[in-house]
Amino acid sequence: MNRDRSYFLLLNIGHFLDHLFTLIFATVAALVLYREWDIGYAGLLAYATPGFFAFGVFSLPAGWLADKWSRDGMMCVFFFGIGLASIATGFSGTPLQMGLGLFVIGMFAAIYHPVGLAIVTLKWRNTGMRLAANGVWGNLGVACAALITGYMIDNGGWRMAFILPGLFSIGVGFVYMSLRWADIQAERSEAKAETSDVTESMSPSYRSLLIRVSAIVFLTTAVSSIIFQSTTFALPKIFDERLQGLAVTLAAWTENNVIFSQIFEQGDVASVIGALAFIVFAVASIAQLVVGSMLDRFGPRPVFMAVAVIQLIFFSMMPGLTDGVALAVAFGFMLGAFGQIPINDYMIGKTAKGAYRARIYGVRYVVSFTVLALTLPLIAFVYKNWGFDTLFLILAGAAVVILAAVAILPKRLPTPDAEPVAAE
Repeated sequence: MNRDRSYFLLLNIGHFLDHLFTLIFATVAALVLYREWDIGYAGLLAYATPGFFAFGVFSLPAGWLADKWSRDGMMCVFFFGIGLASIATGFSGTPLQMGLGLFVIGMFAAIYHPVGLAIVTLKWRNTGMRLAANGVWGNLGVACAALITGYMIDNGGWRMAFILPGLFSIGVGFVYMSLRWADIQAERSEAKAETSDVTESMSPSYRSLLIRVSAIVFLTTAVSSIIFQSTTFALPKIFDERLQGLAVTLAAWTENNVIFSQIFEQGDVASVIGALAFIVFAVASIAQLVVGSMLDRFGPRPVFMAVAVIQLIFFSMMPGLTDGVALAVAFGFMLGAFGQIPINDYMIGKTAKGAYRARIYGVRYVVSFTVLALTLPLIAFVYKNWGFDTLFLILAGAAVVILAAVAILPKRLPTPDAEPVAAE
């Protein structure tokens, strides 16, 4: 039991690190590099775009290698590779070097989702809750990217925000390898047996329903990725613009507080902004636990529709808001943005055959992270020409698209081991 829990814990830490590494630059660019390198925020986003393309494109070969070779072996490659890449990126001296470092980080970051999620959905029952718990760890990685980076900017320099997590990831990689070494050796023969046992026959009605569900999964994956990237990547900059009054007030308050004065030094507004982003991300991640429990009880359609409605309401409210009210509404739309994360993974886990599951997750994340990469130029273009208010209206429109697509999902999903009931 302890070994099993350790296995799941290490997979969760991997998800935490995956999202942390991919978003360190978001806070660095928003708070310091635009001054240090004299490049506008919109211009800096161009150097992050190739990394997010790599995050998507390399998901498919990562899933293929995991199914053909070893899922646990690929997880070891993930921990060691992304750690070394992050350390190297911390020594960047030019925007071009930073862009190259982010690209290599994206290559190794691409391993986690098709491989780690395939392990979670194949090994344990209660898929919804397992994916939700794993997703919370990923969201905490998003949150800690803003928190750690904001703190390091004020106290150690932005380079340490890349270097220290890189060293930690390498350490976790050694622990993971020692725990799973025997399984890595045995996994190759098991993967071959799974692949040879797959049957391809299915009835026309089953095939039609599977195509319908797959189309909805990939459409909502693409649109949800626009929402996720826009909120997680841009939130530090949004808070930097809209919560300055609140941040200055809180920074002054911490100077007179015995506990917080030891953490935040005088004038540490960047740390306060990072801390506020962390709190929003961390609290909003709880939505995944609620969603995971509801998925196991009610299925994906009603849950996904509820999440889309939450997004629509709070994105529509955000334009023009500042300080405390903006912070409260940000909590609302992040609940919706994070709550949607496990739903498509749940549907793939229920419908995909085990022998091909990592590859199917790979295709899902090629779509997802390619859209993430394309969203960065969208954020830059909208921000430069109209500001964040227009971005919020675009995200509200994206929520409408999700709501319409999810409305035609069947109440029960097609599964690889049984013919489904008639769709409703």
